[in-house]
Amino acid sequence: MTRQPPRPGPSPEEPRFPPASDVLSGETADVYFERAQRILAAERMDPVVTMEIFAREDGILCGAEEAISYLRRIFGTAPTHDPTPVVESLTDGDAVAAKEVVMRIAARYSAFGLYETAILGILSQSTGWATAARRIVEAAAPTPVIGFGARHVHPSVADQMDYASVIGGCVGASTPAGARLAGLAPTGTMPHALILIFGDTVRAAEAFDRHIDPHVPRIVLVDTFKDEAEESLRVADALGDRLWGVRLDTPAERGRVTAALVKEVRARLDQAGHPNVKIVVSGGLDVERIAYFKEAGAPVDSFAVGSAISDASPIDFTGDLKEIDGRPIAKRGRIPGRTENPRLRPVDLSA
Repeated sequence: MTRQPPRPGPSPEEPRFPPASDVLSGETADVYFERAQRILAAERMDPVVTMEIFAREDGILCGAEEAISYLRRIFGTAPTHDPTPVVESLTDGDAVAAKEVVMRIAARYSAFGLYETAILGILSQSTGWATAARRIVEAAAPTPVIGFGARHVHPSVADQMDYASVIGGCVGASTPAGARLAGLAPTGTMPHALILIFGDTVRAAEAFDRHIDPHVPRIVLVDTFKDEAEESLRVADALGDRLWGVRLDTPAERGRVTAALVKEVRARLDQAGHPNVKIVVSGGLDVERIAYFKEAGAPVDSFAVGSAISDASPIDFTGDLKEIDGRPIAKRGRIPGRTENPRLRPVDLSA
């Protein structure tokens, strides 16, 4: 499946990732950061510190833009800072190595120390999703992959997960919120529920074709009632050139989608005069399952992948203080002072 048309992004006044009030208030922070803040204020201690953030393993960085959105709000709404905070960062989509510094923040500790939990959590979860997506995309290449993982995560993070899947290389995402973050239109057509309610795949497909905007690709599920090859031909005959493709999502109870089934559907569509109808495969796909289809030479035009991306483990990130008032410092086991990384770029905090 080709990348979907772009959707309007946020207005210039609205950040792509609007900061959440409970994060800004510190309610989602580890409580010891709030206690440290109170203690330092009571002792009248507020040094300028340099914090470096790095990943524990290789991955595809994601979450940097969202973390920077918080830093812009934090530094922009606080009293005038002396000195001016400085942030350097890598960019979402950058491949990063274990222990590589991906972000550096230099400011008074009171200005941002409370938000270490949030920044690390954003980077950890999003980078885990993006890295998993990249593994899937590389396994499927050159066949495109769309992200269908929203049903496997809490809805409060479904948009970030979809965005991360696109950062990892997916050409589309299923939720409007996630696709909007990525600058795309959402990808997806009809659920099995619609077909079950109509009682017939062709009737559901025709209703979809009547009522949904013409720019939305007509992709029809063909595993609900009848044999997948038979349903593919029925739908192709009914919609003709308006049919973009069929989706095979055969459940495990019936043996899942197989390479042989894909080959049969392709052959029957071609023989019936529908060579332009694409085949989308979904249902429990992961790196190994995609490799099976590739090795078997199955003519899949697009893979739709959910839990193999959404269930990815976070990639741990750590934030270390490396300077206090210009003096190199570090906990035992780490080297005091700034870690050189010429890939870091200055961040415009006024944007």
